[in-house]
Formats: sequence, C-alpha cells, structure tokens
Amino acid sequence: MSNKSKFILPAVILIAGYAIMWLFFNLKSDPPKRNTTQRTKIVETDIVNLAGIPAKIVAYGRAASAQPVQLYSEVSGILMEGGLPFQPAQSFKKGDLLLKIDDRQSTLTLNSTKSDLLTALATVLPEIKVDFPEEYQVWQKYFDNCKFGVKLEELPRTDNQKIKLFLSRFNVYKLYFAVRDLEIRLAKHYFYAPFNGSIVIANLRVGSTARNGTLLGEIINLEKLEVEVPVSIQDIQWIDKSNPVRLKSSEITGDWTGKVTRVGSAIDNRTQSIQVFIEIDKNQDFPVFDGVFFEATIPGRRINNAYILPHRALYNEEYVYLISDGKLEYREIEVARSENGSVIISSGLNIGDTLVIEAMQGVYAGMPARSKTTSAESRVVK
Repeated sequence: MSNKSKFILPAVILIAGYAIMWLFFNLKSDPPKRNTTQRTKIVETDIVNLAGIPAKIVAYGRAASAQPVQLYSEVSGILMEGGLPFQPAQSFKKGDLLLKIDDRQSTLTLNSTKSDLLTALATVLPEIKVDFPEEYQVWQKYFDNCKFGVKLEELPRTDNQKIKLFLSRFNVYKLYFAVRDLEIRLAKHYFYAPFNGSIVIANLRVGSTARNGTLLGEIINLEKLEVEVPVSIQDIQWIDKSNPVRLKSSEITGDWTGKVTRVGSAIDNRTQSIQVFIEIDKNQDFPVFDGVFFEATIPGRRINNAYILPHRALYNEEYVYLISDGKLEYREIEVARSENGSVIISSGLNIGDTLVIEAMQGVYAGMPARSKTTSAESRVVK
C-alpha cells in the first residue's frame, strides 16, 4: 500500500461514520409533550356565620381573705383566755370573745372616776332643783342611771347657760369625759371577733404578758375571699364587670363564680400588667381555702358581627384564605383580639364565605382548591 492510500482510507472511514450518525439523528422523532394540569388543594373550611362573640380573659392567682386583721395590744397586762382557744386554725363566729387582757386595774380606775362624777352630780342637783325645776327630772334620771359596771350614757344636752355654768363649776363635764376615756381604754382589754373567720397566727398564748404595741396574732374573714390576678394592659379595656367570673382550681375539686370588684390603677413594670381583684361568691357548694390557686375566666365585652378563627389559619396577622369559584382567594381582615390560640375577626368577612381554617404551605391565590367535610371536633384549637 502506497503512502497516499494510508492517509486517504482513514479519512473516508471518518467521513462515513459522521454521515451515518447524522442520518440516525434525523430519523429520531421528538417525544410527545405531556399536558400539565394544576393540582387541586383539599383543605378544611367553614362557612362564615357572623355573630356577637364575647371576649374572654384568662388569668391566674391565689385566693386570699379580703379582710385580714392583725391584733395589736394597746394596753399592758396578762393575756387571759376568751370564749375559745386562741390557736391557729381555730374558727370563730362574729361577736365571739377571742381573748382578753387582765383589766382589773383599768376597771378600778374607771369606777373611781365614775364615783367622782356621781359626787359632782349629787352636788349640782340641788342647785338645778331650786333654780331650774323644769329640768331637774332630766338630770335626776341621768344620775339614777349612772351605775358601776354599766356604760355611761351621753350627758343630757342643755342650752341653758346657767346650768352649763353649774356643771362646769362642779367639774361635771371634765369628769364625764374622763369616764368616757377610761371606758374606751377598758374596752381595749377585750378582743371580739368582727366577722366569721379563723385564727391564722397566734403569737402569744394565755398567761403571757402583753405590752403596748405587742402583736398578739392575726385573723382572717373566711366569708369574704378574693382572688388577685394580673391582667395585661391590653386586656384591661375588655373586662366586663357586669357578668360573673368563672373560677376553677387544679388543687381542689369544684367550680366557683365571682365578680370583679376592683381594678388596679398602677402598672407592674416587670410584667406590664394590672392587678384585678375578684370576690368569690358566698354560699357555694364547694368550700374555698385561703391560698388556693385559681384559674379565672373573666368575661369581656361583646364583639358584634364577629367570627372566631384558629390562629394557625391567619397569615401575616392580617390575611386569610377563602375558596371562591373553586380557587383560593387571599383576603385582608381585621383582628379585634387574640385569645388562647384563636383570634376574633371583626371585619373583612361576609356571611356565607367559605373560609379556610387550617394552616397551608406552598399555596397561592388562584390555586384550585376544594373543601373537605369539617366536623365540630376538628375545629377545636389545640
């Protein structure tokens, strides 16, 4: 084989190969194009029915007596037993004698001063009888009613200046007010229950010496219990005092009602909340104990033409999805308030709208959609 043939043969083979490849490429037909269809989104929906929806505020706090009273001694003496044992957890009724302090010296001083008053009245009575016989019986009756061991009556009033002169000259006024002062001091030896309640602290026992200013103990009113709960500043404006508050506790069994009696005026800088006081109603089926932790559901003002929606179905805090003509529709709404995983919508929805009530991802306005059956149980906010 000549040198020229060595170069021509490979070139012919290469050209023939390219020609065959080009032929096969042109004979290959394009694959048929697939028709793309949009996927239909199946979602949970609800038919909008606008109604008046009351706001609801949930807060937590402990029950405490609305009337705790600390007993301080204003006199000195030996602590003596009253009508019942002065011990913690001891219950009592209104008017019971809780305890007393030895009053013998105070009683003697009172009787001595009252004796001086009687002496002064006995001296002035003859003067009144002679000069003012028409008023004598009034003063004689007052003298007769002045007895030891009996509270002094109020001194008869008179506009007669001469009688006043007689009374002043014989120190009747001075002794009268001295007796009244000693009666008040004597009463401080006795501690009577101002309400039905219980003793929570007893610092001293019978036989101990009480001094002026000594803290004897503490009592609470069990008929007037209240729950103090912190409420956020945003929720204060929604409270409706005219409706009852529902109370429940995980510590004891039962359900209770109460009413909002006071709303604080100072903001707690740490929690940005305001204290609200709820008085527990009396005569309920379940007893309440001081210190029990409660969950309070406070009724709020009613929002008219509103709809309640799970918070998960709200987008960017101001949009929702609806189904209209088989497609998703993006609509702006107005949220009146948020409550425990749900929101109350006050405007933007119409009666009969098909509203999506579940959270969705990867959707857009105009996307085909249809609703599936939604039971009442599936709408519970978790």
